[in-house]
Amino acid sequence: MNKLLSSLMLCLLLSAFSIPGQAQLTFGPGPEGASSTLDVIVAVVNDDVITRRELDAAIVRIEAQLRQRKVPAPPRPVLEQQVLERLILNQLQLRAAERNGVTVDDATLNAAIENVAQRNNMNLTQMRQTVEKDGISFAQFRDEVRRELLAARLRQKLVDSQIQVSELDVDNLQAQLAASTGGGGSSNAGNEAREYRVAQILIAVPDNASPQRIEAAKRKAEDVLTQLNKGADFRQLAVSVSADRQALEGGDLGWRRADQLPTLFADVVLRLKPGQSSDLIRSPSGFHIVKLLEVRGGGAETRPTPTQQALVTQTHARHILLRVSPQQSDDEARQRLEQMRQQIRKGEDFAVLARAHSDDKASGERGGDLGWVTPGMLVPQFEQVMNALKPNQISAPFKTPFGWHIVQVLERRQGQASPETERARVREALLRRRSDEDWELVLRRLRDEAYVEVRLQPAGPTPAP
Repeated sequence: MNKLLSSLMLCLLLSAFSIPGQAQLTFGPGPEGASSTLDVIVAVVNDDVITRRELDAAIVRIEAQLRQRKVPAPPRPVLEQQVLERLILNQLQLRAAERNGVTVDDATLNAAIENVAQRNNMNLTQMRQTVEKDGISFAQFRDEVRRELLAARLRQKLVDSQIQVSELDVDNLQAQLAASTGGGGSSNAGNEAREYRVAQILIAVPDNASPQRIEAAKRKAEDVLTQLNKGADFRQLAVSVSADRQALEGGDLGWRRADQLPTLFADVVLRLKPGQSSDLIRSPSGFHIVKLLEVRGGGAETRPTPTQQALVTQTHARHILLRVSPQQSDDEARQRLEQMRQQIRKGEDFAVLARAHSDDKASGERGGDLGWVTPGMLVPQFEQVMNALKPNQISAPFKTPFGWHIVQVLERRQGQASPETERARVREALLRRRSDEDWELVLRRLRDEAYVEVRLQPAGPTPAP
């Protein structure tokens, strides 16, 4: 469950007090009251503040996650700075969502939490007990999930909806991937796509930085590289010095196929061996050091021939779609689908309900059957839920740009990807790559353009978890 929480909690609980310019906040009956406590402001972020209490609570969680990953925590002042930067960025994202009219209603939040429970083979009661066992109230957990959904919707509005990929872009990436796999014409090797688990350290350089500041950042990056070459732990250095959003995860970017690696260092990663780190890589964001942690799938020796086609995981699925309209709200659509899901669990025929109720008429006539689906054919929100299901499992209601769905996976198989499917997969990879890069730019600008005043004072004893 700790792994679940660390992946979900991109945003930690952050209560904002709009009292600019005031150095201290006092809670309780008064200074003379026995139960009164003093909470100091540690940062002002535009019109909001972050308090010492909030920072300490976040640090306790981060330290627990580091212990779970067996990553040594840096000195307390260093960790404070890193965690505070994450809280600042979270606050800026929340305010940006408000300015752009991005909201998350209770129906969407409830459905998301239920899907999280289902993916972890729990019911809601079990998940609540597990969350609270880890020292987090369920109300706080709901707030954190809501903030994550807000960030995802903000990204969709500001970034994903603006990205376009041309046929020439797809041609170029396919040619690049073919060259990187020895001319085989596919990014896959053997029966699977080869995947790379990578981590990075970023020494940031602000926009319009002076030559002196750029040179100082370069010297710092070179010092980090020297420490790595002498055997320093990459993850611990990432937690200590990296300005990347994954710094507190040890810089770990997770598993990526070659076509999903950031453009900036895709070629570098493909030349590294597991355990190796790169030299400095310069970008507008600063200086990067990349480490290849592991490689899986495909096998280094196996290369496809020009006549081979890549094998991909295909999913046979069916769904029921309910669209939102003036006559049917989000909450009503979700509740209707939940009722259908319970009926199916009690023995009702999925196909009969799909024919009677689904707003996807094409699949509804086939009992909701979508046929064999290959990666890239459906919108990412749908594929994410579908891919998390086991055969015969039915999802909780979830929302995509088309409306609310429930989906059931019938079976899976390995099948050959047609040229059209391969192009769709490459197009999807390009969209994801550009989305990641553009979102990083949005976050960087939010941070660079904000008024941030850090007021950190030496910390007292670490509060008990």
